Amino acid sequence: MKEYALIVAGGKGTRIKSSTPKQFLELDGKPVLLHTLEAFYRYSENIHIILVLPADDFATWEMLCTRHKFHKPLILQRGGDSRFQSVKNGLDKIDGDGLVAIHDGVRPLIHEDIIGASFRLAAVHKSAVAAVRLKESIRMTDQDTTKAMDRSRFRLIQTPQTFQVDLIKKAYSLKEDDTLTDDASVAERAGHAISLFEGSYENIKITTPEDLVVAEALLRSRKGRG
Repeated sequence: MKEYALIVAGGKGTRIKSSTPKQFLELDGKPVLLHTLEAFYRYSENIHIILVLPADDFATWEMLCTRHKFHKPLILQRGGDSRFQSVKNGLDKIDGDGLVAIHDGVRPLIHEDIIGASFRLAAVHKSAVAAVRLKESIRMTDQDTTKAMDRSRFRLIQTPQTFQVDLIKKAYSLKEDDTLTDDASVAERAGHAISLFEGSYENIKITTPEDLVVAEALLRSRKGRG
């Protein structure tokens, strides 16, 4: 099947306390977003990438591509007012069927093995969502009381979230609401079962200043192993 990657990068850097959108912050000498894209090209030079950015960020992206000599082929698409709308806009750029991995642009440490696993499993199950087990105990709160929960029954959801193109396109014809927090929840609302597979604890999302520090350390560790 034809393989697509839809990279959504519309963050504004609010929680990371930066005037620079977090996808453009420097990580080991390159923008966070560039690390993300390079991971998908390491997986396959033949993958079709759609990059969704706010229209106001197009010029910044072109300048960064020139500065870092990044000339890989991709389709640039204008984002919407929400992640839901941005993904929907990105999906509109796909003609025909195949498989699409939808991934957060600020998860730069995604490994090509995880990307490959998502496509292989989605080819069989029509969906494949990266997830990891909880490491710590959790409690459910209800006003003034709390209750211990069995952490083995829960998973932390990551991206990529990979789907058969036709399935996820039809799912995104649903009306948007605040409970649809990721692509899996959209597909599930449309009546589709969601298949999880083992992600990676290294596949962190850059949200806070501490995340950048951790990401730098993980990149140095990878270089040491490589």
